[in-house]
Amino acid sequence: MPRFPLPPVPSPLIDVELSGSPRRGVPTAVVDTGKAGDVRDADGEFRWLVGVGEGSAKDWRTAGAALVRAARADGEKPARDVQVQLAPDARVPEFVLGALLGGYQFKVSADTRPGLRTLRLITASADQDAVARVRELAAATALARDLANTPSNIKNPAWLAETAERVVTGAPGVRATIRDEAWLAEQGFGGVLAVGGGSASPPRLIELTYRPRGAAKHLLFVGKGITFDTGGLSIKPAEGMHLMRTDMAGGAAVIAALRAIATLRLDVRVTALVPAAENHVSGGSYRPGDVVRHYGGKTTEVGNTDAEGRMVLADALVYGIRRFRPDAVVDVATLTGAMKVALGVRTGGLFATDDELAKRLAEAGERTGEAFWRMPLLEAHAEAVRGELGDVKQAPGGPGGITAALFLREFVDGVPWAHLDIAGPARADKTYAEVVPGATGFAARTLVELAASYA
Repeated sequence: MPRFPLPPVPSPLIDVELSGSPRRGVPTAVVDTGKAGDVRDADGEFRWLVGVGEGSAKDWRTAGAALVRAARADGEKPARDVQVQLAPDARVPEFVLGALLGGYQFKVSADTRPGLRTLRLITASADQDAVARVRELAAATALARDLANTPSNIKNPAWLAETAERVVTGAPGVRATIRDEAWLAEQGFGGVLAVGGGSASPPRLIELTYRPRGAAKHLLFVGKGITFDTGGLSIKPAEGMHLMRTDMAGGAAVIAALRAIATLRLDVRVTALVPAAENHVSGGSYRPGDVVRHYGGKTTEVGNTDAEGRMVLADALVYGIRRFRPDAVVDVATLTGAMKVALGVRTGGLFATDDELAKRLAEAGERTGEAFWRMPLLEAHAEAVRGELGDVKQAPGGPGGITAALFLREFVDGVPWAHLDIAGPARADKTYAEVVPGATGFAARTLVELAASYA
């Protein structure tokens, strides 16, 4: 049971109002061509000048985020309400997205001082529907951040499952089904059970379905849901292990995305699966050298218990493809440190067996401000994944991000499939653009935009 109250999930967002005229007595900002995100004090009717740089989408997101942070930090009495004067050529949706996410905070604290409440946009050019849609995208990102930031003394697999079920309650057309450890054993989810076997908190499979009537396409999203990762018997170094509360960021992204897709009533069927487990150390932990039988019968030769994400994803991929027969599959996971080495911490790795799906994902990320770079599924390394004791090797060595993707490809059975390795951008250690330290909610907006491209 929780020993302290946590902020509500999902976190509330500030209110955004559109108006043709300013309100007297409310602190006011105006944008200029200064450096993007540079907020300066002004004289006269304006309280702040906010730089938008060259006016790119990222510049406008950065400006919105910077203004909200400046208002919150403004002296001993932070502003509760702020208004900003925008020209007709302003990129309002991007500015709003930055403002909604730039002031995000997740803090377990006795400090209950209120933050910014309302952002009033003085503009005649804004599209109310576009702003409402951006709000849902921001809400998805914030929810994914909330889930990933929650400490792991609260967030075990059962908590994640119960919370996922709660946050989608009321979303139109959504049904949640939670599978417990007995069901997983009966169905043969050997990967999930192996990874979760070392923990006192048993694993779960979270199954969320959104089925609008008459939808022509069906997408399957699978998100890694490791609620804490010690590395198991192949234990991680102590330094940095505290960040492993966010190792379910892929699962958080698919939960949040499905909720937003349903709220927006997109005309595409979506199923989200999150295999949730805690990779812990005990007499029940799985071992290097074990051979694990996955759902569907394929066996994996374990080489490193810290490569647990691919173990749980393998079960969920086979189950989801066989049960739901989707038109395309996307899995999302903080899977490999190798991807952080290859692409840094602001770009996700994109692997795909289908060029059209890869193109849709990359473009969806670009439209929503999330960067992906397509990586190769190099056939030269495919043979390394073949097992000696089992059908496949879990950790064959070589280029880690690529061999992990090749391992997962063994479980997708020919359906168009993409794998998003978000190990780098799922967490941040400093503020930039609309991102704040901690979980970033990365990939949630991309998944929503991908679904919209099919709808």
